[in-house]
Amino acid sequence: MVEVSKDLNVHLAQEAPIPLDAHISCAPGEVLALVGPSGSGKSTILRAIAGLNHIASGHISCNGDVWYDTEANINISTRHRRVGYVFQSYALFPHLSALANIIEALGARPAGEREARARELLELVRLGGLEERYPSELSGGQQQRVAVARALARDPVVLLLDEPFSAVDRATRQRLHLELGQLRSQLRMPVILVTHDLEEAAQLSDRMSILHRGQILQDGAPYEIMSHPASRAVARLIDLKNIFRARVSGQQPAKNITALEWDGITLEAGYHGEFAVGDLVDWVVPSGSVILHRRRGPSRGVRENPVRGIIKNMVRLGEMESVTIKVEGQSEHPLFMAIPAHAAVRNALAPGENIGVSLRGEDIHLMAPNEVDDLA
Repeated sequence: MVEVSKDLNVHLAQEAPIPLDAHISCAPGEVLALVGPSGSGKSTILRAIAGLNHIASGHISCNGDVWYDTEANINISTRHRRVGYVFQSYALFPHLSALANIIEALGARPAGEREARARELLELVRLGGLEERYPSELSGGQQQRVAVARALARDPVVLLLDEPFSAVDRATRQRLHLELGQLRSQLRMPVILVTHDLEEAAQLSDRMSILHRGQILQDGAPYEIMSHPASRAVARLIDLKNIFRARVSGQQPAKNITALEWDGITLEAGYHGEFAVGDLVDWVVPSGSVILHRRRGPSRGVRENPVRGIIKNMVRLGEMESVTIKVEGQSEHPLFMAIPAHAAVRNALAPGENIGVSLRGEDIHLMAPNEVDDLA
């Protein structure tokens, strides 16, 4: 007996109006985040799964049911796909109460069961007691929870979330992230989250797919992608600022070292056996892995990939300070360092000052070079 896959499987291709050539899959209980710039096809994929967009070529199946297959001429209507969809604007009916909004989505159930089920769903999203409030009487976070409850009212086999937290303030967003994390343990279905917020994607998802111009550039666990981007294009899309080019100058597998020659500066990274001595490589290091040499007293680790430069700019970002450094002898773009604001004050950092930093070798990641700027 053949076991039926309960995963959501999607393969979509078209040239216009939004170019697509993407394949995604998501297992029950898994959260997959689609991340990419505006126009990359994130919402188009979501709408295609829901049956709201017609794609020129492709296949969509979930829980063993085929919803869309251009070769077999199958296109199941939206109402029969059992998809829960939370729109960016929530799309609540303004003239209906929270309870009535959910009852409206329970049309497939017998009339006598709808109100009780709607109340259960409001309790599930922690809105018990607010049943009779209208959307205008609810906060943004409460409206978002009503939208989730209404999406779940269809007893979906997949839940689609299209920028669901973009309309609320940061504090509310953090609370909703926590609540979704708690709720997901009860949702044994694939969940697709579209977001432009990398921090949100990393916090909420099991996997991320980095999307650009309708193509998946990399798919994997959030930490893996953010620490080991597959290419310069992915590194830029996930906002890694320290992206440079160097040549492999030595390989020492026994010591777990790959040596780089970076415009006259020798660096040691973790071992990357896929590259040979003499190869050109792109390399990245997170701004948090650029370690300041203490200016008053000795600093541990000053011998690990030491680099000197001049501070060109400093920007306070909450409790952190973003420091831009012009590296001595480098013609490439500057090096960025992120340090706690109190450390910047303690070390009297200021534009124009000469400083020394170290680059954590274990955090230097090498990539095959791309001569073409994919994001141009």
